[in-house]
Amino acid sequence: MNTLLHIGFVGCGSFVQHFIPLFKAHPYVGSVAVTDLIPERRIETAKKHGVTDIYDSFEDMLKSTKLNCIAIFTQRHLHGPLAIAALKAGKHVYSAVPMATSVEEIGQIVELVKQTGLTYSMGETGHYRPCSIFCRTKLQSGEMGEFVYGESQYNHDMRHFYASYQRSGGPDWKRAAAGIPPMFYPTHSTGMMLSSTGSYARKVAAFGYRDHHEDGIFGEGKNDWDNPFTNTSAMLYLANGGIARISENRRIGWYGPQSYITNFCGTAGSYECSIAQHSYVRLSGMDAVYEDVSGLLNPFEMQKHVSEEGFSNAVVNNKWSSTFAPIQNTKRLPEAFIGMPDGHGGTHKYMCDDFCKAAYTGKLSPTNAWVAARYNLPGLVAHQSALKDGESLDVPDFGDPPAGMDVIDSDK
Repeated sequence: MNTLLHIGFVGCGSFVQHFIPLFKAHPYVGSVAVTDLIPERRIETAKKHGVTDIYDSFEDMLKSTKLNCIAIFTQRHLHGPLAIAALKAGKHVYSAVPMATSVEEIGQIVELVKQTGLTYSMGETGHYRPCSIFCRTKLQSGEMGEFVYGESQYNHDMRHFYASYQRSGGPDWKRAAAGIPPMFYPTHSTGMMLSSTGSYARKVAAFGYRDHHEDGIFGEGKNDWDNPFTNTSAMLYLANGGIARISENRRIGWYGPQSYITNFCGTAGSYECSIAQHSYVRLSGMDAVYEDVSGLLNPFEMQKHVSEEGFSNAVVNNKWSSTFAPIQNTKRLPEAFIGMPDGHGGTHKYMCDDFCKAAYTGKLSPTNAWVAARYNLPGLVAHQSALKDGESLDVPDFGDPPAGMDVIDSDK
């Protein structure tokens, strides 16, 4: 390994604009290139970020002998096919979430990574969020005892999604983009819960909210998935014996925080969150001991304003939501990232760094293909369960990475 990375970014929408500068600045990256189906977008993006390599198509990137990595930032349902094509072409893959929208595509990605030894890393923010780090650390230390129950959710109302879908979906955005089942995009909730428990789902039972909004996006015959649900909640039975409730909500009177663990309970200690209040309770004999851990999990910038009038209103409008919290280990990041913008609870830099380290060293990313599969599969099965009025269904599993493969520790 130890070969500099030359990364081709596929898709020049709004989200990729946050990542091109980070990857470009990483010490393991030699160059970056861009492509988009819309010529003006790829030209504007290249100019904005000082990128000189512009490709006419994804297919041209796959043929390139210079590029050894592909970074996928396209519409959600295209991630799987593009990742499969890139791996078959011998490229390492960084993919925005989700991994794919079918069990078959996920299985193909896992098998290709196993066969080729190439790096696959899914950029799931939930793995790196402060609440996940806290719960994961406490559970691993044994202080919480055994995991018994948890709740996590991703609340993102459609009114805050319209513009994004219009940009990515074009004239037919309602049918081709916006109507995707919420559980086809499950990792902002599953990623937090499963990374914290260190386990995976064996069974799922789910129910969906059948939408009847005037925008006409959701319902049989109204989108490419015949999807009637804007919201879906699922109960997961985990391999460690614990139970988790995850919810993906797109029609909800809520703004921020959007992705968070509500509670996380062990036999000896429990964590709970309400907006900017983070509480940790553990049992000491017969008595409970309370600890306010808000100062550890809230962003540095947020805590500076905690006593000010209007603080809570600012929090629910996502102010300070893109900066680091004390619990996040910033010392592990490249010096080149200092002062650069971040996003999604200070997680972008970690996702970028872990992919680059993995592809450069040959180690596995924390969100490697096997982990990504376990984050995505419960959502796909949950949608089927909801269509069957909550029938309990088995969740397929593609197992652990092969023995002897080192995984980067995201918390160190």
